[in-house]
Amino acid sequence: MMFELKPMDPQLYRQQTRRSTLYIALTFAVLSLLVSGLAVMLWGEPEGDNFRLNLGGVIVALGLTVAWVRYYAWSQPWMAPAVYGWQLKRSLMKVTNVMHHVTAGVMAGDVSAMKLLRFYHLGITQMYQLDANSSALSQMVREIDVHKARLEALGIETGQTRLDPAWLEAVKAFSPLK
Repeated sequence: MMFELKPMDPQLYRQQTRRSTLYIALTFAVLSLLVSGLAVMLWGEPEGDNFRLNLGGVIVALGLTVAWVRYYAWSQPWMAPAVYGWQLKRSLMKVTNVMHHVTAGVMAGDVSAMKLLRFYHLGITQMYQLDANSSALSQMVREIDVHKARLEALGIETGQTRLDPAWLEAVKAFSPLK
C-alpha cells in the first residue's frame, strides 16, 4: 500500500489527536466501570474480595475498547489525524528497518534508494513538526540539506511525498557496508 504525505497544521494536529485520545480514554474508563461493576454485581461476594472480578472487568473493557477503536472509531472523521500520524510512523518504520540497505544504495548512486531517503527525510521532518520535537529535527537538518542538494544536482525530483513499496524492495538488493 502506498502512503502519501499530506500537508497538516501541527497545532491543529496536536489538538485533534488530544481530543481523540480523550475520547478513547473516556470510553475505556466508562467501560471499565460498567463491566467491573456488572461482574461484581453478578458474581461478587458481599464483604468479600472482588479484586479478580474488577481486574477481569478492566481486561474485558480493554478488549472492548480496542475492538471499538479498530472497528468503529478508526474510520471516524474525528480520528483521522491520529490515524494519519500512526500511518506516517509505520511508513517511516518500514524505511528505518531497511535503512542500512538505503544507505548502501545511496552510496552506490541508486535512484530508488535516493528517492526513498528523500521520502524518509520529508516524513521524519513532518513527524517531528507534528510532535513538536524541534530538537531532534535540528540534529538532522544538515543531513537532509546535503541529500536534497545531491538530488537537485542529479536532476531528481525532491518532492518525494509518496512511499513507493517498489523502492523498499529495490533497496534490499544493496548489501550494507561492513
